[in-house]
Amino acid sequence: MHVELETAEGLERRLTITIPFEEIEQEIHKRLLDLSRRVRLDGFRPGKVPMKVVKRRYGTGARQEVLGELMQKSFIEAVAQEKLRPAGAPTVEAKNEGDEQGFQFVATFEVYPEIALNDFGGISVERPVAEVVETDIDEMIQTLREQSRSYEEVERAAESGDQLTFDYTGTLDGQPFEGGSAENSVLELGSNRMIPGFEDGLVGAFAGDEKSLSLTFPEDYQAKELAGKAVDFSCKVHKVAGPVTPELNDDFYERFGVKEGGLDAFRTEVGKNMERELRQAVKAKVKNQVMDGLLASHQIDVPVALVAEEVDRMREQAVQSWGGGQKGFDASQLPADLFEKDAKKRVALGLLVGEVVKQYAVKADDDRVRALVEEMASAYQQPQDVVDWYYSNEEQLSQLKYVALEEKVVDTVLSAASVSDKTCSYKDAIKPEGKS
Repeated sequence: MHVELETAEGLERRLTITIPFEEIEQEIHKRLLDLSRRVRLDGFRPGKVPMKVVKRRYGTGARQEVLGELMQKSFIEAVAQEKLRPAGAPTVEAKNEGDEQGFQFVATFEVYPEIALNDFGGISVERPVAEVVETDIDEMIQTLREQSRSYEEVERAAESGDQLTFDYTGTLDGQPFEGGSAENSVLELGSNRMIPGFEDGLVGAFAGDEKSLSLTFPEDYQAKELAGKAVDFSCKVHKVAGPVTPELNDDFYERFGVKEGGLDAFRTEVGKNMERELRQAVKAKVKNQVMDGLLASHQIDVPVALVAEEVDRMREQAVQSWGGGQKGFDASQLPADLFEKDAKKRVALGLLVGEVVKQYAVKADDDRVRALVEEMASAYQQPQDVVDWYYSNEEQLSQLKYVALEEKVVDTVLSAASVSDKTCSYKDAIKPEGKS
């Protein structure tokens, strides 16, 4: 086998591989000889079919099979010989049909980039420092009460926060438009589900009232044919229901798994959950800063093939999260450019994390994995059942092992990075980044 390596643009490599004529013919002969012993043809006893008959009938197919297998085998050998790390499958082009000079083909592919890690000292991380105080628990309990509220029909004018059951019909230039009508629709006034002015226009309505609303769709409305258009809505109110916030009692506590101990036990359980949320939020913010710092301090080429694979994964994830997977939606219909930027970032981070693991011999120890499992299990009423489930499910456990590995990578970077603590409130600590 003769191999020529060519370095193309970026990470692309081309291998021109020549397989000797003798090797090809030898493999074809072995393939046909084996066939002659097994094939059954009319007029010949089993195992006695002449080689020339076998060659005439099966020679072309045997040659194609042999060339396919030898191309795969020789590519693997050539990659090892040239010490290359392919990122994705190659595209293969035959340069000839095979003659006494041998069979020649060109394999084009990308390789993983060579990464030289920079000093982590240039990475700055601001670590939130917060604690859960009693007023935080008070606010959380009130939030839980509001989230658990029900509605009861009232005989008064509708107020913001009430729930209305009503019919509506929208018209544009006197004609109904698509999506502009509904019967027995349920709407919470003040939820801002409808276009500006719609919910305000129903405040003060009684059950049985009919309301006419003249409104204008926002200029940036998603349905372009309605954006900025003036429309009219005719509404018929059937029912007004006011919110009922549950009392703090044993029935309410039991909804959250607290069966004994009353308010004190409930506050303790809420506090534990908030502490867990706080730890996870701080950990996530520190990790994001570390990963952003790694990206900012390392400019690396990423293989196009790996980005394309990540785009496909993100497409599938998007379809599943939108519920399209249940309807047979084809994920490939989603434009690739929706995901390419984030896909490129994910691939680059994966390569950098892998390099830190390699150069610093990072390993996810069993204790850290166990701690992750127990932290997740603590959110459930039967924690041990969750722990047992993880340790009996290799796929799920392997995902947590990777999370543990990433945490060790973060610790490795933090040990050399510039880290400062910032005292803040519980609310600010758990607030998603970018939100004010």
